[in-house]
Amino acid sequence: MSTKFFTNSEENTLINKFAGVFTYNPHIQYFDALVGYFRASGYFRIRPFLDQVPQIRILVGINVDKMLANAQKSGLEFFKQEERTRADFIQEIQKDIQSANYDQETEQGILQFIDDIIQNKIQVKAHPEKNIHAKVYILRPEPFNQHTPATVITGSSNLTDAGLGGGNFYNYEFNVQLTEYEDVQFATTEFEKLWVESVDILPVDIKDITKETYLNAETTPFELYIKLLSEYFSEYVGENINYDADSIGDLPENFKKLSYQVDAVNEGFNMLIKHNGFILADVVGLGKTVIAAMVAKKFLMENGRNNTKILVVYPPAVEKNWKNTFKYFNIDKYTKFITNGSLDKILTQHQDYWNKEEYDLVIVDEAHKFRHHKTGAFQNLQLICKSPRINQGLIPGNQKKVILVSATPLNNRPDDIYYQIQMFQDARQSTLPITNLTAFFNPLMEQYKSLKRFEELDVNKLRAVYGEIRSKVIEPITIRRTRTDLENIIEYKLDLAAQGIIFPQVKPPEKVEYLMDEKLNELFHKTVIYLTGKEQLTYKLTYSRYQAIAGLNPEIQSKYYENAETVSKSLAFIMKTQLVKRLESSFYAFKKSLTNFQQATKRMITMFANDQIFIAPDTNINKLLDKGWSQEEIEKEIERLSEENPKNQTFKSTDFKPDFIESLKKDAEILSELVEDWNAIENDPKLDVFITKLNNLFFDKKTNLEGKL
Repeated sequence: MSTKFFTNSEENTLINKFAGVFTYNPHIQYFDALVGYFRASGYFRIRPFLDQVPQIRILVGINVDKMLANAQKSGLEFFKQEERTRADFIQEIQKDIQSANYDQETEQGILQFIDDIIQNKIQVKAHPEKNIHAKVYILRPEPFNQHTPATVITGSSNLTDAGLGGGNFYNYEFNVQLTEYEDVQFATTEFEKLWVESVDILPVDIKDITKETYLNAETTPFELYIKLLSEYFSEYVGENINYDADSIGDLPENFKKLSYQVDAVNEGFNMLIKHNGFILADVVGLGKTVIAAMVAKKFLMENGRNNTKILVVYPPAVEKNWKNTFKYFNIDKYTKFITNGSLDKILTQHQDYWNKEEYDLVIVDEAHKFRHHKTGAFQNLQLICKSPRINQGLIPGNQKKVILVSATPLNNRPDDIYYQIQMFQDARQSTLPITNLTAFFNPLMEQYKSLKRFEELDVNKLRAVYGEIRSKVIEPITIRRTRTDLENIIEYKLDLAAQGIIFPQVKPPEKVEYLMDEKLNELFHKTVIYLTGKEQLTYKLTYSRYQAIAGLNPEIQSKYYENAETVSKSLAFIMKTQLVKRLESSFYAFKKSLTNFQQATKRMITMFANDQIFIAPDTNINKLLDKGWSQEEIEKEIERLSEENPKNQTFKSTDFKPDFIESLKKDAEILSELVEDWNAIENDPKLDVFITKLNNLFFDKKTNLEGKL
C-alpha cells in the first residue's frame, strides 16, 4: 500500500527519506529545520547531504516551563531573555556531548557541526517564548515556485540520532512527507515568522562548547602531571583509576606486555561498546584467555567494580585455566564460572550463581560448540545473554555484553552463525553494516541447503557463501590473528623478539613406516573393500542402519521427512568416512566403532521383529537402550518428542520397503564377520612403532626440554 506516512520501521526512516530527496532532487538550495530538541549527535547523520546546500537554518524550541517556574518562585514576571535562552541551548549541547557514547565518526561529526557554525555554513537559532513541539523539515530549490519540486516532512521526529532512525536504536515516529506547493509554502511562511522572533546562537557561544567538553584538545602541565601519577600508582589506588590495557603496571607480574594482545584488548573493548559483543578468534597459542581477561578487566573498571558481574562459560577441560587467569588479574571475585553443560543452574536460580539478569558481561569459550539453535544448551545460553542487565553501571544500556571465544568461527553452517551472532545483535536492527541480518542470511541459508543436496559438493559456490558472510558480518565483529600475521607485522615481530618469545616452527610431516604381517594385511585390505565397496562387490556394507528414512515407503517419507534420500546418503557417507579414518588411525578405536555399528544394526533388526521401529533425531535410541529403557518407555519418550518435532516417530515394519530389512540383515552378517576377524587380532604394529618413537625420539631431552607432547 502506497502512503505518504512513515514510522522509522525497517528501512523507512527519516534519514533515508532525506537521502532520497537529496539524491533525486539535486537542486535543493534551502534546508530549514524546526525541532523541539536538537542533538549534535543527530546533525552528523545528515551533514553529508548538506555539502552542496548554501543555506541551512535550524530553529530549536527551548522548553520554557523550567524558566517560567523559576521566575514565578521569585515573584518575577517572565520576559523574553535572550542570554538565558542562549545559555540553555549551549548547556543542552554540552550535556549531549558529555553524556553520549561516541565513536570516532560521531565525534568528527560534532566537530564538523561546531566548525560549520563558526564558518557560517549553518545558522542556528533558539526560540525563547514558545514551547515548540513541532518538527518540520523544509527542503526547497532555487527558484521555488509551483513548477519546481520541493518537500516538507513533518511529524514526531526530532533532529536526534534516534529520531532520524540512523543509530542502533530508533524511536517509533509518525511522520508524513508532503510535496504539494501549497503545503511547502505554508510551512515556509510559518518557519519565517518563528525565525524572526528567535535568538541567534553566535559562533563565540559554540567555541565555548569545545572548552567545556572533552573536545578540548588543550592539556595543561598540571593535567599531564596528574596523568603521570595515575599511571604510576594505578595498582595502589584501586577503582578510582581506570584500567589501561596499554599500561604495563596493570598486568600481573607473571604476564608480559605483548603489543598484539594490547591491540586486541583495545579493539575488542571498542567492539564491545559499539556492537555489544565480538568474536575473539585468534589461532591456538596466542593467548585468547588472557586477552579475554584483559578485556573483562577493562570493562569492569569502565563500568565500575560495584556495578559489574561477569559470567564465564567454558568446557570442563579448561576450567582451571580460566579460574587461574581471572585470579591473576584480580577479577575472579566479580565472576561466576560455569561449564557449558550446566547453564540450567543459572536459569533455575541455583544458589552458587547470580540470576541471569545480574550479569553484565558473558564470556563463552569454544563458542562454536553452541552450533544448533534448537538444543537446550544453546537456548539456555541465549536466554542468559539476551536477558536485560539490571545493574546500573557507568556504561549505559541494558543489553549484556558478550565475548564469543572460538578459533574457528566459520566452522558452522550459515544458520548456526546467524543464531550465534544474535547472542548480542538484533536480527533486524543490528549495529553492523548489514543492519537486517535476517534479510541477509535467509538467501545464503537457502543457497547452502541447496548445495548440500548434491552428492558432489560445489566447493567454489560454498566458498562464495562463506566469503559473503565473512566480509559483511564476521569481520566487523571479529579479532583474528595467526602466527603468520605476527611474523609479518613488523611492530609485533620486533616486540616478540625483544621479549624473547619464539613460537615453535611446525616441521612438515615425517613419514614413518610400519609393517603388517600377511594375515593382518589381507584382513586390512578386505575390510577396506567391505567398508568402501571400491571393487563393486555385492558383498559390501550398505550402511542401511543409517539410511532408515530412505527405507520408508514413499508416502510415509513425504509425510514426515524432506530430502530423505539425500539426508540418508549423507549420513551413510559420514559413517563410512569415520570407519575408514578409525581403521587408519587406531585398531583399538576401529574395533570399538565396528562393535557399536554391529550393535546398532542388530537392535534395528530386533525392532523389526517387534514391529516397533524407532526413528528419533532428537534423542539417541542406542543410549536409551544402554540405560535399560524398555520398549514402552522409549515409545512414550518419542510420543513426547513428536509433539514438538513430528520427525520423531515409531513406525511399523509395513511402513518400510520390503528390501530394507534384507539390507539390514546383510550388513549384520558382514559386520559379524569383521568383528570376529578383528577380535582375533591382538597386535597393532602402528602403535608399536609409535611407542618406540615416543620413548626414543619424542621425549628425547635434547630436543624436548620440558617433556611435552
